[in-house]
Amino acid sequence: MKDVFIIHAKRTPIGKLGGSLSHFRVDDMLATLFRDFKDSFSFDMKEIDDVITGCANQAGEDNRNLSRMATILAGLPLEVPGVTVNRLCASSLDAIIDGYSRIASGIADCILVGGAESMTRAPYVMSKGSSAFGRDSQMYDTTFGWRFPNPKMKEMFPLLGMGETAEEVAQKLNITREEQDLFAYNSHMKASKAWEDGKFANEVVSLELQLKKELLKVSEDECPRANTTLEQMAKLPAVFRKGGSVTPGNSSPMNDGASCVAIVSEDFLRKHNLKPLARITGGAVRGIHPSIMGLGPVESTKVLLKKFNKKISDFDVFEFNEAFAVQALGCMRELEVDPEKVNLKGGAIALGHPLGCSGARITTTLTHILQENKNFKQALATMCVGVGQGVSLSLENC
Repeated sequence: MKDVFIIHAKRTPIGKLGGSLSHFRVDDMLATLFRDFKDSFSFDMKEIDDVITGCANQAGEDNRNLSRMATILAGLPLEVPGVTVNRLCASSLDAIIDGYSRIASGIADCILVGGAESMTRAPYVMSKGSSAFGRDSQMYDTTFGWRFPNPKMKEMFPLLGMGETAEEVAQKLNITREEQDLFAYNSHMKASKAWEDGKFANEVVSLELQLKKELLKVSEDECPRANTTLEQMAKLPAVFRKGGSVTPGNSSPMNDGASCVAIVSEDFLRKHNLKPLARITGGAVRGIHPSIMGLGPVESTKVLLKKFNKKISDFDVFEFNEAFAVQALGCMRELEVDPEKVNLKGGAIALGHPLGCSGARITTTLTHILQENKNFKQALATMCVGVGQGVSLSLENC
């Protein structure tokens, strides 16, 4: 098995649903990052073996192999191929593991990984009628959640929405509303402070677009709320279940954004005298019951620990995707992780969760945290996945 290194990790700002990034096509956002990668290195881009992009929707402007479209738009050589993968929320984290596996096994030496989602621009889709001139067509909003559900699956288990699965985790682990609100509040405080202190400066690539009357430039995330309070959060109603504890305040929002991670073999690193930012040391995926999908990272992390001979205490810093506060809290509790080591710059509740973007986004943030603090030796990124899965990736500081 060859060693695999991250040499580049960047992302766009993350926009609110209907916010500034709503003007940007998803393939253009990703192409901006690929172009930035191309401009950051002097080696022949034809040496890129493949581009693997994670995207959860693939029903709108992202429908025609987003990876290949963004590669062409970025001006990368036509010889560079591209493929788009879908593991819902963890799509781009899975794409990193895919690229890591190819390089470790000797199939490739340089893989560019993308992650992108425009939830604002996700289209409505309509089914065909069941018969000629039928009037039973159904329309679905592809932004988020179930569409075209299979009745046979509904007979197997309830097709809960993501917020309802969060309520299931809260009930299963007795996690209180107060704990969830405090976690969400801290996410906003950490994210806001990170922006104030310039901690995202080396991570975020601005987006620019010429509108009819002005040049639109977006340089910062739109969702962190520096002025929120616990009192304000406590007033928000539960929206997924009567008498529940999951609210808009302690859940991640819906967002637009893109991310990019480049990984290479040690041979490629030496050939081009490149600086490694982190070494990938393991990856794992695992399934879990769909009704408690938020706990998926517990199972994938257990697999990673066993396969790669690690202990949870080996890790100095963590990124847990905050799909919901209760989901992150549940995983931290089950894995016995110190909360002080988790999401040092805030998480998806504050920064946003543009589905297919998020896996590469948390890996990007984690990579930069390792670069900023050389005392951190090992790191772990995890994500839960709708319909019951977990994905985990481990890194080591260089």
